[in-house]
Amino acid sequence: MKKRILFFALLIVAQSFFAQKKGTAYKSGEWLRFNMSYSGFLKAGTATLELKEENLNNKKVLHSIGKGKTTGVISWFFKVEDKYESYFGIDKVEPYLFKRKIDEGGHKKNRQITFNHEKNTAYVQDFRKKKDTLISVKSPQDMISTFYFLRSQDTKNMKKGEEIKLDMFFDNKSYPFKLRFLGYENVKTKFGKVRTQKFRPLVQAGRVFKEQESVTVWISADDNKIPIKMKASLAVGSLRAELDAYKGLANPFEIIVD
Repeated sequence: MKKRILFFALLIVAQSFFAQKKGTAYKSGEWLRFNMSYSGFLKAGTATLELKEENLNNKKVLHSIGKGKTTGVISWFFKVEDKYESYFGIDKVEPYLFKRKIDEGGHKKNRQITFNHEKNTAYVQDFRKKKDTLISVKSPQDMISTFYFLRSQDTKNMKKGEEIKLDMFFDNKSYPFKLRFLGYENVKTKFGKVRTQKFRPLVQAGRVFKEQESVTVWISADDNKIPIKMKASLAVGSLRAELDAYKGLANPFEIIVD
């Protein structure tokens, strides 16, 4: 498998859904776990995303921790151990600190980004290369805070074909990202049938993804807006993610009763 597939794919899922009213989609204590499979049958790994309230520099913030790892046969020849962390505002979703520590088949990174929103800067520390860089940015979101920022937006009136555009700061620069709304669909899950909103993130084709529009995500159409399923066509094979467990949701998880 290609490098960065596992957790990058989950992040695309995470960056692809929204809430109806600000502050109602999530709360401290939320925890999600996803099972990943390769080419539809081979278990590839698991990924988790949790949220808790903490203090950062004597300020109350929300701390989100995302972890991904390969399991089973896949881990024999491609081992992944990824950890992403974001500290962001409670009332206003803006990141203060972002940490990324990954080991993907021997490809390792250990970086930390400190955001200064008054000066519009991002201070990037690369601990492996022992290099620090100060970069000018404007209203940035990191890879994890983007997830919660989008959940705080009101998109209940989106029409089929409409797109959401945003910039995400990753490593040492901002990247454009778009989401296209495809409509509603009922999806069968281990919890029962769930009404979902279907989105297509527009990603950069190349080393990992087969083409620009190769990823599709389904998110719960309730007030939680949690990822239910994701499918991605890769340069070699395909990747699938499904919600396996959850706890601490801010709202009831709505299941369709036939």
